[in-house]
Amino acid sequence: MFFSINTRFNHKRKQLATSGLFLFYVIVLVACKKSSQDKSATNAAKDTIAAPVTVNFFTPSYNPSALDTTKLFNKTPVTNNLARKDLLEISGVAASRTNTGILYIHNDSGNPNQIYLTDANGNDDGTLTLASVANRDWEDIAVGPGPDPAKSYIYVGDIGDNDARYSSIAVYRFPEPDLKGATLPFIATIPSVDIIRLKYPDGLRNAETLMVDPLTKDIYVVSKESNMAKVYVARYPQSTTSITTLTPVVKYLFNKATAGDISPDGTEILLRSNEMIWYWKLPANMSISAGLLTTPQVAPYANNEPQGEGIGFAADGSGYFTDTEIKGYAGKLATISFYKRK
Repeated sequence: MFFSINTRFNHKRKQLATSGLFLFYVIVLVACKKSSQDKSATNAAKDTIAAPVTVNFFTPSYNPSALDTTKLFNKTPVTNNLARKDLLEISGVAASRTNTGILYIHNDSGNPNQIYLTDANGNDDGTLTLASVANRDWEDIAVGPGPDPAKSYIYVGDIGDNDARYSSIAVYRFPEPDLKGATLPFIATIPSVDIIRLKYPDGLRNAETLMVDPLTKDIYVVSKESNMAKVYVARYPQSTTSITTLTPVVKYLFNKATAGDISPDGTEILLRSNEMIWYWKLPANMSISAGLLTTPQVAPYANNEPQGEGIGFAADGSGYFTDTEIKGYAGKLATISFYKRK
């Protein structure tokens, strides 16, 4: 009796052991298969990320070294020194649309997160501090329309990336302050701003040019490269919650673009480097993107700036302003130059 029960027990134990071993092999096989699938998926993802991206830009056929010169502006600018002597790395200039005569300027990377108010005479008219964002590398500034049609907005381009390290860039947007009745210099803190994050479709880029279309609210960014300028656009409305991939527009044989601007009426475009300025006058009803595909002219530039960084149309269309960085140039002063329309 005892022998029979024990025999049956041992037999049952062997069955369980055999079943358990079988189950173990099944689990191992499934795990190995899943691991192999996961590795394949990971490798596929890596391959997808690493694969080269083909981006199509329009390439103009004109000779950039044989452009006509526009006769719309005076060749010699009116130049004034800035009253503030601590602004050594100025990188942009834009004219206010709501405060007559006011210009917005700023320093670039590593400097305070501040916008400085001045005018054609270089006066110290105030400071705006953007409390919610840092100055990683602010390279250009623009003024244009935004979400509220009753307001004018300031756009700050945190778009510099000399070492091509950042996967995205940012544009900060906030309404212009109303200076009516204010005592100058006007000092204010901007507690929050809209953050528009952008990325390039064809790899990391350094850029110093930001432009806003006054008619469509589209944002244009132009890369700064040796003998190359690539123009990208982010169509309105731009997201403030996710990253927008820029759309390619056109590429030029233009050396190291440092700034650009679109006129308040949307019919003129400027693009500058430290060496020259290109100017476009658009035919009636032509969009900015289409206009950028047409042949520009060369606009006056007196070569009076050691490191010309900014350019912006006057709010009333009477001409354009330029400014310069002076850090590293002993004896040079920060200036505002104005090229008057004839």
